[in-house]
Amino acid sequence: MSIVLSAYKWVPPFAQGYVKDLRVRWALEEAGLPYEVRLIDGRDQASESYRRWQPFGQVPAYRDDEVEMFESGAIVLHLAARSAALAEPSAAGLARASTWVLAALNSIEPFAQDLIRVVDAPPGEPWQAQRRPQVEAQLNRRLAALDGWLGDKDWLEGRFTAGDLVMTTVLRELVDSGALAAFPTLDAYRRRGEARPAFGRAMEGQLQAFRDNAPAA
Repeated sequence: MSIVLSAYKWVPPFAQGYVKDLRVRWALEEAGLPYEVRLIDGRDQASESYRRWQPFGQVPAYRDDEVEMFESGAIVLHLAARSAALAEPSAAGLARASTWVLAALNSIEPFAQDLIRVVDAPPGEPWQAQRRPQVEAQLNRRLAALDGWLGDKDWLEGRFTAGDLVMTTVLRELVDSGALAAFPTLDAYRRRGEARPAFGRAMEGQLQAFRDNAPAA
């Protein structure tokens, strides 16, 4: 199967290691599938040819011998349906992995992004002090529910799946804000995900492209 994945040539340092092609790279590495990365810049994003592949000009976009698609969660689910490394090879197993992928993207990430927007706002904004307790409380309720499900398990369904892969990438977004400090079980879970060799290979692949294409000082 010939796989092509789009990714950015370069992004500012604060975004490096967090661009969402990382999820797809990680899934491909877990599945042991070879792939080619097509690096794009702003001109590519705006081009008609790329917009036919990714209508919003974002990354990642993906194609193989059978499909052409975009959105990181959708791509990871496509790969999970084809690899026992990402989901139990049964209808029930794929359904559970898919459920956790969507839970990460719909039940956790929007609340995480709300907090990140507050934390990253220019200091001294009058609304910031009022808004932060609200978004922290909303996020903490979601994290508490996730923590309760995980309990003493290593992974959400007992074994690593695509759901853990996507959930780990969402929880990583909360490290700098300190939001995981109150949830040591979730922080340990996040670190287990990042310790997987496939994650390390995916991260290095993304960061190497940024090093190779860094603007001249």
